[in-house]
Amino acid sequence: WVPVSEVLRYLHMNRGDLEEVVRTNNKSRLELVGDRVRACQGHSTENMPVTLEALEASWRPYAQGGSLYHGTTAEATGPISREGLVPQKRTHVHLAPSLESKVGKRSATPVVLEVSCERLRTAGERIHEAQNGVILVRRVPVSCIVGLVCTTKAAQKTEREIKARFGFS
Repeated sequence: WVPVSEVLRYLHMNRGDLEEVVRTNNKSRLELVGDRVRACQGHSTENMPVTLEALEASWRPYAQGGSLYHGTTAEATGPISREGLVPQKRTHVHLAPSLESKVGKRSATPVVLEVSCERLRTAGERIHEAQNGVILVRRVPVSCIVGLVCTTKAAQKTEREIKARFGFS
């Protein structure tokens, strides 16, 4: 959380403009409560002044079962099939609660990976939900990826190869 006054001073904007940005962001990335504002998720690890545990404590546990989804590129499926999903320069992997969701996955992604909640929990991964509905985990082991969908014509041309990387038929 950051005091609104500091954000306004740093960005040279007024409170009304900040409220408009928070209200109109299509992925609800910011949360404004009283005189404080924060990013709901998407934190990078560089110069992060808070621990992962403190960040996770600001989210609610995700208790639902079923599947979660992560959008990626066809090229990234090679490393993902060997290493699983890792947060790269962020603190957590972002997942979406449904294929139709705007949050938790990039728009226009060629490949959407299906992740099992049950397998994540069995692997000891805690699942969190940010205030804007993005589902977050520290990592997704390969064993938790249970399916995939190729959504573009280019990716569909290599779908058999991509599925084979994960052992899917």
